Amino acid sequence: MQLGEPSQREVLRFAVVCRSLTLLLQALFNTLIPDHAADAFSPPCLVPAGLGDRLVEWLLGGLSRWDAEHFLFIAEHGYIYEHSFAFFPGFPLALRAGAELLLWPLQGLLTLHSRLLLTVSLLNGLCSVLAALALYQLGCLVLRCRRLAFLSALLFCLSPANVFLASGYSESLFALLVFRAMSQLERGRSGWSTLFFALATGVRSNGIINAGFLLHAQCRDFLSFPSPGSLRGALQRLPRLVAFLLLVSLGVGLPFALFQLYAYSQFCQPHLPRLIPEPFVQLAKDKGYRVPAGDQPSWCTWRLPLIYTYVQDVYWNVGFLRYFELRQVPNFLLAGPVAMLGAWAAWTYVTANLQHCLTLGLLRSKGRGDKKPGKPPSGFHSPQVFVYVAHSTALLLFGALFMHVQVLTRFLGSSTPIVYWFPAHLLQDWEPLLWTQETVPGKAPVVCSLLGQGAPKNPIWRLLCKWRSCSGITRAILGYFLSYWLLGLLLHCNFLPWT
Repeated sequence: MQLGEPSQREVLRFAVVCRSLTLLLQALFNTLIPDHAADAFSPPCLVPAGLGDRLVEWLLGGLSRWDAEHFLFIAEHGYIYEHSFAFFPGFPLALRAGAELLLWPLQGLLTLHSRLLLTVSLLNGLCSVLAALALYQLGCLVLRCRRLAFLSALLFCLSPANVFLASGYSESLFALLVFRAMSQLERGRSGWSTLFFALATGVRSNGIINAGFLLHAQCRDFLSFPSPGSLRGALQRLPRLVAFLLLVSLGVGLPFALFQLYAYSQFCQPHLPRLIPEPFVQLAKDKGYRVPAGDQPSWCTWRLPLIYTYVQDVYWNVGFLRYFELRQVPNFLLAGPVAMLGAWAAWTYVTANLQHCLTLGLLRSKGRGDKKPGKPPSGFHSPQVFVYVAHSTALLLFGALFMHVQVLTRFLGSSTPIVYWFPAHLLQDWEPLLWTQETVPGKAPVVCSLLGQGAPKNPIWRLLCKWRSCSGITRAILGYFLSYWLLGLLLHCNFLPWT
């Protein structure tokens, strides 16, 4: 089919436009609105800023708010403070490599911090665009419906987590690695998939749960593969399956284990004192931060000494139902739309595919009543979608019960394609403007498009241009995506509560 190539070009074009607009708006909002005096991590600057540094801060300063300060500090100075181990090293390493290698000609003009901030804009812009393309390819493989995959990728460009995909957070890089790993797995390339999932674990801790995709795929293949002698053949292949599952689990979890081991070597084992600049030592004293040269922390004596668990507990108060307080109601409301989408997606899929869900998606589907035997449905009800729904639901439950609930938007928006596949499914089912032939990409001239005469029709742009004619559910979905994009930029870039 020829649809994929022009659709990919349109996704690329739309992603670049949206990312460019995001950078423009954050600079505008950061200039017009004074920063809120937030109680956020704010390390002292060791090098005086020059004219170039002030220019970079004026243009891109909105990308360095909240947790971005932690990532930039780690990229510049390493893991000096104990609480910094809540942030995994993949993204800071990528930032440092970009600042030192790609931007080395600017060393005489900009400080390392400014080059890191410039790298944030370039790296996250590139990763978010590539993630949109990866999501389109993944949708084509799983949904087996190019129109739905196209619509989902366009929605990703308007993601409600857009501000975090642009700011100095690890979400863009993580989304790219995860969507890429999923695509490789759908193509049967388990080795490459394991590698990308492992890299994702080095970027964010929740990457470790992605081992479930590999385990599910192997178990599904094991049960569906015809064995000579049936039971005897299955028993002969069972040790290989168990060995593979163990290797995959170790491979995906290896970055997490190495990171914990590094922390243990810094805080729990005797070593030569690390030279820490005096302003950072003073900040540690003022704020109560622990540095490696101090007393041995209590987690060093645990049977399984995991600094990540300790830091999340002590510094961020993360734990079961700890966020269920009356004063956190606004944050629950903030997370309400994405939580509702996730729960609605799970309910829709399970009720439509109950038998398939009861088998945990491990057995081949024989098709639904209105389909020919052996021909599974396409779209959101495809049997292949089961594992993605299960993954999304697990993340939703964990995030709602254990985490700071306001992070659910970026947590799910960078980890699972379901938050884009399901809204696209709703739009395709409930929006009459998408049912006409002229909305099929590549079939008709561009109408109300700012994206070029040679591009296929952009259905999202068409819906925005015909807003008053859209159905209520379309306005609700697009209104949610756009309002969170703009509100996120308005608040987050000025240290207002949007984390």
